[in-house]
Amino acid sequence: MAIKRRFSGYVFDLDGTIYLGDALLPGARSTVETLRRAGARVVFLSNNPLHSRSDYAAKLSRLGIPTTPDAVVNSSWVMNRWLTCEMPGATLFVVGEPPLIAELREAGFDFSEQAGEIDVVVASFDRTFDYHKLQVAFDAIRAGARFVATNADRYCPTPGGGLPDAAAVIGAIEGCTGVPVEVVVGKPSPITAREILARLALPAAECLMIGDRLETDVRMGQEAGMSTAVVLTGVTTLDLLAISEVQPEFVLNRLDELTAC
Repeated sequence: MAIKRRFSGYVFDLDGTIYLGDALLPGARSTVETLRRAGARVVFLSNNPLHSRSDYAAKLSRLGIPTTPDAVVNSSWVMNRWLTCEMPGATLFVVGEPPLIAELREAGFDFSEQAGEIDVVVASFDRTFDYHKLQVAFDAIRAGARFVATNADRYCPTPGGGLPDAAAVIGAIEGCTGVPVEVVVGKPSPITAREILARLALPAAECLMIGDRLETDVRMGQEAGMSTAVVLTGVTTLDLLAISEVQPEFVLNRLDELTAC
């Protein structure tokens, strides 16, 4: 479906939308180039906290889409900003991988594995999740720590299928503590939507959110007041679209249909 309307700002999901693994998806580079030449503002968005904004910018640049870190919003950066605002000086226990921990440490947060010292348990995408981490999170939350998460994706798409994502970690902690996660900052949270619109410096009505997930990308865009498009190169299929209560304004088979006239 070609989209004849042009927007002032475009928000692109990454995994399953711009690239899959280490390969650009069809039409991604030409689409971004065309929009930038037309003067549109472009921001890239990921719920994946396994890499920093600088890492994502470097990957996009390496794949042929020159990008600076300030054009990337990801869930670890949003978590950093939210904690800095809501709980400055908090002591954390992070169920996550080194890039997230390093970002929070650089922001000045302290860390502990002693339940009585922990103010916040942060759950995230963690391929090193084990019983020890679950025990520390369990003890801390039962001792009164708050429970928050970077994102709640069930899986991260990969060329081979997918990897269990942060929802698996959240589910394990909720299952043993009986305490539901209090805040999830990543898509479709309005916390992330506000950060995106601040990056674009545009009203939501002038922006288009493009992604491959209905329940995160499209839902967040709609709730924030943006126009929305789903691209069928990642999670969403026509069968899933047909039964979903979340319906985008536009459906794209591939990304360059955005700029086809």
